[in-house]
Amino acid sequence: METKTLADNRLQSLLAQYEMHTTYFNNVLEGISDEDAHQRLQTKANHIAWIAGSLVQERFELANTFGIEGHQQANSLFENYQGIKDQETYPPLSQYKEDWEKISAPLNDALHDATREKLDTFFEMMPGQNMTYYDLVVFMMHREAYLIGQIGLWRRLLGYEAMKYQ
Repeated sequence: METKTLADNRLQSLLAQYEMHTTYFNNVLEGISDEDAHQRLQTKANHIAWIAGSLVQERFELANTFGIEGHQQANSLFENYQGIKDQETYPPLSQYKEDWEKISAPLNDALHDATREKLDTFFEMMPGQNMTYYDLVVFMMHREAYLIGQIGLWRRLLGYEAMKYQ
């Protein structure tokens, strides 16, 4: 990946994580069937299809806050922070990968170009809870790692090999 100068150096380690997550998303989904992606193994846990869609939704929402318009193809299943729907058949993993590919490079560029002023600006995350855009990026990088880890655990529970890091 091309090395770019950052507008704000606080993002350096977060962008390193971002780039790893961009790769790991595809790696963790590698080889999982769409049928297995809907397995919950008699639990109430979110299945892979929902987790993957939630990750894609998150990237599009973060991109929107940095001025990139658009949404994933399955936006109606995830907008407004909807939880998993028990009887819903979620899109194939290939669709999520396509949308992930579509948003990742433009968001990467926007994060590289984010100014200190933008990152230090407060907004209302939820009613009564304000945070800066920098804090939002920190939170999103944590959440991406957390969800990729959940899919990694599902891989093993469903009998797949562990995720490859390369």
